[in-house]
Amino acid sequence: MKKTFIMVSCISVFLGLTLHAQTRILKLVDRDLKEAARQYHYLMKNVPAEKLPKTFENGALQTSGSDWWCSGFYPGTLLYLYQATRQRDLLDEAAKRLKILEKEQFNTSTHDLGFMMFCSFGNAIRINPSAKYQSILLNSARSLASRFSPVVGCIRSWDSPIDYKVIIDNLMNLELLCWATKTTRDSTFVKIAKTHANTTQKNHFRPDYSSYHLVIYNPQTGDVVKKQTVQGAADGSAWARGQAWGLYGFTMMYRETKDARYLEQAQHIAGFILDNPNLPADKVPYWDYNAPGIPNALRDVSAAAIMASALTELSGYVSKDLSKKYLSVVETILVTLSSPVYKAAYSTNGGFILKHSVGNMPAKTEIDVPLTYADYYFVEALIRYKELKSKS
Repeated sequence: MKKTFIMVSCISVFLGLTLHAQTRILKLVDRDLKEAARQYHYLMKNVPAEKLPKTFENGALQTSGSDWWCSGFYPGTLLYLYQATRQRDLLDEAAKRLKILEKEQFNTSTHDLGFMMFCSFGNAIRINPSAKYQSILLNSARSLASRFSPVVGCIRSWDSPIDYKVIIDNLMNLELLCWATKTTRDSTFVKIAKTHANTTQKNHFRPDYSSYHLVIYNPQTGDVVKKQTVQGAADGSAWARGQAWGLYGFTMMYRETKDARYLEQAQHIAGFILDNPNLPADKVPYWDYNAPGIPNALRDVSAAAIMASALTELSGYVSKDLSKKYLSVVETILVTLSSPVYKAAYSTNGGFILKHSVGNMPAKTEIDVPLTYADYYFVEALIRYKELKSKS
């Protein structure tokens, strides 16, 4: 794998220079969206009824039920691809899978309802507004809000009979609450979202703006008990996807609230990522910025896709110079992920778009495989980039 990744780094640097012109990148984006839709037509044929795809591993498609945290990404990606191509069968397949997810609107046992319900039904209501979708999303927001503790100032992530555990990923679920306030004019939801973001900003981040994965609180006092990086290389390391979640989450919270503190935080996180000496030239990070074995450590394409989507949005909120810097990185990522090293050929990779993501290295699960959320944020990044350039 070492030679392959060195090769793609060189290719990406070269292409980043020669394809920098807007028209060339946009042609690449259009091609990627067209090929992604074709690939998902292949995937559609292989997903069992009442199931949702997770990954493709050891030659077999791995699926889940609706209660898995990634369950919303497949229908969400289908909806994005329908938006890009207007191919009706993509919309029809998304609608079939949304029906499987409906019952999760009442699931109060998970913090991941934003991923599960807003990445799916949130896209659905944007494309095809309906009272039914609105009701499902509002019930989902209420279920998510039920996990909030005013003592801790956060929404509980992983359940524990003793401790109150909060992970950096949970920032991503706050968009559902912000939407609920805009829809109902009930400020309770956005107040919870802001309180959670404020507490996370205070306790999850180190002085260099890298973040821990997990902060454990005392549920009775709200005091911090312990800080860990469960899915990273070590408690003091910077797990790549966790940094991407933070970047995306605070960018989104600035969009939803216009609170300048969130914009500042997002820029600081971007600075940590983009100026990190261990970020490869092709901008696809190692699974942890402090992973053992760098430069031969595995990359995490899912982190790169999340970064590209977040930086595209963030570029619209900052100075001209910073915007140019962020978009240059986005373009490099998009070109890199469009290469055969990372993007699968039609009918390979189980029907997933991207290869080489890392789910949970310490747990030895989903290692160097395709993942639904890598596809989702890659397609979102493509669409966001195209929309941004169409306005400029």
